[in-house]
Amino acid sequence: MEIAFWTLAGVIAYVYAGYPLLLWLLHAIGMGRRVAIADPAVGSEPAVTLIVSAYNEVDVIADKIRNSLALDYPQNKLEIIVISDASDDGTDEAVTGFALSNVKLLRMEGRGGKTVGLNAALKIATGEIVVFSDANAMYEARSLRNMVRNFSDPHVGAVVGESTYSDAQGNAQENEGLYWKYEIGIKRLETQLGSVVGGDGAIYAIRKRLYRDMRADALSDFVNPMQIVMSGHRCIYEPQARSVEEAADNLQKEFKRKVRIVNRAWRALWTMPVMLNPFKYGFFALEVISHKLLRWLIPVFLVGFAIATVLTVGLGGFYAFAFWSQVVLYLCALIGYFLRDSNTMPKFLAVPYYFCLVNYASARGIIEAYRGKTYTTWNTPRTT
Repeated sequence: MEIAFWTLAGVIAYVYAGYPLLLWLLHAIGMGRRVAIADPAVGSEPAVTLIVSAYNEVDVIADKIRNSLALDYPQNKLEIIVISDASDDGTDEAVTGFALSNVKLLRMEGRGGKTVGLNAALKIATGEIVVFSDANAMYEARSLRNMVRNFSDPHVGAVVGESTYSDAQGNAQENEGLYWKYEIGIKRLETQLGSVVGGDGAIYAIRKRLYRDMRADALSDFVNPMQIVMSGHRCIYEPQARSVEEAADNLQKEFKRKVRIVNRAWRALWTMPVMLNPFKYGFFALEVISHKLLRWLIPVFLVGFAIATVLTVGLGGFYAFAFWSQVVLYLCALIGYFLRDSNTMPKFLAVPYYFCLVNYASARGIIEAYRGKTYTTWNTPRTT
């Protein structure tokens, strides 16, 4: 049982700390690939199509279009396509109210979900570069230009921007912000070594010619970048391309969103298991295993580690320390659960609660996938 204890402890430590440390060490010893960005004085302004996915977004869609039109990019080279997934709240009318030739509405009759809409939109997009966004994701002025400049490197096939959140009004936003800071650090290191794993539905761009239609239940911002890496191109992170959006206003909505994400990503990964083969995809396969597969399986490792700890606590020493540490962790998470509707939950309770919530969401998403449950329609955290 001691072997199981240390093995499970090692896997958990590797996923959360060892993997980022490995990335940092590899970069520190000089491994990695630079992106050959064009000289800013020369400039690179290919035609761009910005695709905005929307379902019943009348409250924000006009602001999103105005934000897009105000971006630092030539209007004659910017096409904006809003996909309305059978919206019935006035979203369509808000879009058509912009009497501009470069603002177009693509209405989907009958809710087919975000990925179905993207497949349709790519067939009519005219831009050489396609940027994907959500209706509530507002871009900083130079975000589009900063993403596009990376495509001057012919090896770059996709560019992921940085999602940020408006000032936190509660624990959902605060803890999601902590999670994203951790994720951003990993994305920076993965980019320095080659490619990041997956995209960000709020802000990422691709070369249009590399897009391949996806299944309706595929998580587009995970599958699409993976397809591009499979084609031999890089998917990189651009920290100077930023979007600002509002997170879920409570952790229950965030939980449901994460269950859907893991469910769809887990199913998607097993449609392309070759991405786990290091003999074919080298270090990127290790990234997929470490950053995604093992992360999603953390709930299994945590349960196993808890059992191993109970069975070894009698040995004293570090085993006893590990036991009582877990007791405190899960007790704080339990108290956090009972205080989940409070916006004043202290961080020493909120962080353990969020940690357990995220891992429970992963477990539930995987279990639902094996039970045959699929998600195709797409909702924002605000409408979940």
